Amino acid sequence: MRVATLLAAVFLCTSLPCAALAQAGPPPAGAPATPDAATLAAAREVVTQMQGDRATTLNGMAAPMVGMMQQMGIKEQDRAQTIVQEVVLPMLTAHYDALLDIQARSFASVLSKEDLQAVGTFYASPAGRRLAAAQPQLAQAQMTGVTQWMQGICRRCRRRSLRPSRRMAGVRAASRSDRRRTVRDELRSGVMRPAGREPAGAMRAGA
Repeated sequence: MRVATLLAAVFLCTSLPCAALAQAGPPPAGAPATPDAATLAAAREVVTQMQGDRATTLNGMAAPMVGMMQQMGIKEQDRAQTIVQEVVLPMLTAHYDALLDIQARSFASVLSKEDLQAVGTFYASPAGRRLAAAQPQLAQAQMTGVTQWMQGICRRCRRRSLRPSRRMAGVRAASRSDRRRTVRDELRSGVMRPAGREPAGAMRAGA
């Protein structure tokens, strides 16, 4: 479960730069309803350029992934590093192409081939290459931010889930208090008498 959560966070972080270009909404004019092979190829080239060097990107995320594992409950650093190096990184490497394909299809469904080629031209420029080279640092910063965001959301959900039970506990406590108050009032008024105690008139008549 912890590894699955970590992988979800990693995939989210590696997808964030692409999500900024492939936002939900109706396809703009020029974008094909069903992307053709040329558009998909252009989209795949853009996604590959945006991600930068694959090995550098994944290796740059190793340290923050170890920190995430420790925050998820695996406190021993050696064990967390072993899980990241022997489980998480190999799994990411094996499925990285599938992630790029998903991103490429997203791009091709909302951008035309000409737009994708223009984006590719930017990433081929010095500024675009510097942006691609900065992806490991950006991914690390995004992973840290996503982890803090997820922890905050979980704390809020936990507090909110406890509110109904606390309210019910308060209602039950108030109900018990009301019942005790009613009994005391009835005892004082003589409507109810303690068990085993006979009225004074009945005792005299029996005598």
